[in-house]
Amino acid sequence: MLPLRTGERMVNVVMMLLGVLLPLLHLAFTKGPWTKRNVLRLLLVYAFVFDVGAVGFVFGFIPHVFFADAAAKLIGWPPGNPFQFEVGLHDGAWGILGFLCVFIGGGFWLATALGWSFFLLGAAYGHVRQLIVAGDFAPYNLMPAFTDTLIPLWLLGLLYAYYRSGGLEGLLRRER
Repeated sequence: MLPLRTGERMVNVVMMLLGVLLPLLHLAFTKGPWTKRNVLRLLLVYAFVFDVGAVGFVFGFIPHVFFADAAAKLIGWPPGNPFQFEVGLHDGAWGILGFLCVFIGGGFWLATALGWSFFLLGAAYGHVRQLIVAGDFAPYNLMPAFTDTLIPLWLLGLLYAYYRSGGLEGLLRRER
């Protein structure tokens, strides 16, 4: 969302790919044994870092707060929109939570994944609505319609698979 060139419009896709390829490299250069649960945990940590942390902080907070007019133009919003600052702070907060997932797991992962996914799916709806209603085919309105759907599916799918493999054990059980 910074004043970027055409090839950099797919930054969310690049972050998703890094979140998959880097853990595979991590696995290739680290001694095992690797269980399904450990592989899923590693994929989740990288997904939180890249798909929540980097997307939220680096590609959400920084552009919306420090390059607001350029970001507005790329999204199809009017420059000088004060809402940009609020969106930037929101993205930054989620980005920080994504980075913290490296150090904090369990219920924190679940809360971060659910909250970020809720936001992204709502944003995807907004992007599609702008495409249909306003004909907004601005570069940063079109591509996020896809990535804002793919990231939650990937993140929640990984979290569910991790839960099914025995990760997050006891997290969803009620104490009596």
